[in-house]
Amino acid sequence: MDPSSNSSDTESLVESLAREAPSGAFNHADPGHQEFVQETAARIHEEADPDLIERTLLPRREDFPLAMHLAAKLAKSRQVITRLERPTKLSVVFAVYKENHRLLTPEEHPAGEDFLRRKVAQLEWLATASPKLSWELVAVDDGCPEGSGQLIEDLAQSENLSHVRVLRLADALREKLPIAGNLRSTDESRKGGSILYGLWETSQKQEAGVDHVVLFTDADLSTHLGQAGLLLAPILNHGKDAVIGSRREAASVVIKKGTRNLRGKLFIYLWKRMLSPALGNVVDTQCGFKAFRAESAQAILHDLLERGFAFDVELLLKIEHRNPEGIAKAPIAWIDSEAESTTTALSPYLTMLRSIASMNRKYLPADPKSEAFVSFVESLDESQWNQLVENVPDAIATRNPAHFGQFDEISPNDLNAILQDA
Repeated sequence: MDPSSNSSDTESLVESLAREAPSGAFNHADPGHQEFVQETAARIHEEADPDLIERTLLPRREDFPLAMHLAAKLAKSRQVITRLERPTKLSVVFAVYKENHRLLTPEEHPAGEDFLRRKVAQLEWLATASPKLSWELVAVDDGCPEGSGQLIEDLAQSENLSHVRVLRLADALREKLPIAGNLRSTDESRKGGSILYGLWETSQKQEAGVDHVVLFTDADLSTHLGQAGLLLAPILNHGKDAVIGSRREAASVVIKKGTRNLRGKLFIYLWKRMLSPALGNVVDTQCGFKAFRAESAQAILHDLLERGFAFDVELLLKIEHRNPEGIAKAPIAWIDSEAESTTTALSPYLTMLRSIASMNRKYLPADPKSEAFVSFVESLDESQWNQLVENVPDAIATRNPAHFGQFDEISPNDLNAILQDA
């Protein structure tokens, strides 16, 4: 085949699909928008090479609607599923806390995303690519005072959503399950307690002859679950133990509605300095889209320090200790959903950094450079952290976080000087 002809056909298909894309801003809670990206993804998979489509789109990010970029990711994911050679089970876990409004439709509440129905529809769509894929969607109630878990359970029962079930962290505490650690109540969990319980519970149920992958995501719709195939591929095809859905790769597509960039960069710089050289190729530890081989999850879900928002950093550290080559990254499409964000409201960054400091002491050999950053983080109070956020050094603010692993120009002394001058 003439390469120029192939390129011309790809360009023609892309332009045709772009004309059919929804006008205006993409709305991940809109069933019509979701239907478009899924139908477009299926068409891309059937009529073209999804990798070639993506390579056509990415250099011209601004020229094409977001829906097109997302459809390309879904097409690549669907391709993985169509090529499954063995029965594969996907367990998708997410924590719920004060999600009672987001469960509603946009018509019922301004913060409504109808996220349960949308997540189910996304997984159902992915599963149509192959009879070898089975799935379950597991919500874990993190002690929600509004009873989000019960609301999900009621909705699943009323609409016969047979793949959906609910766990409650309170049950793990009451039964004194080891995975609950030293939590005395659900109030002490910050997402991590529930996600860890969900991963532990689902990863135990392994079947002979079935490849089992456990994945956790966020309650919101920031990440379309139809992309799960992108995380399955490195585990099933390349022997990886864990895959990070990353927002910080060259092929990632990210729409951020918030203003957390500098704060996020400072967070990344400090944790990388504390853990260096561990997780050297990892940047995006906090994206709520990670998958684990079920057997690998079982092997690391014990003797954990963290039940808060930094839990995934500890899991990745333990995976790397078991297998230095066990972690892969998958660039994803991610659309920020900040409505009623529990994480943002709690401002957890300093708390997470202190937890990571403890991980340094538990998992890593003594190192003077990392120890200096550990001591600095442990000395910070919230006021000082906020001062740093308002005065992030240009050397950090202007640098790509992907390069932080090899960058150590800003020392704890430099950061202390900022605090003294502020």
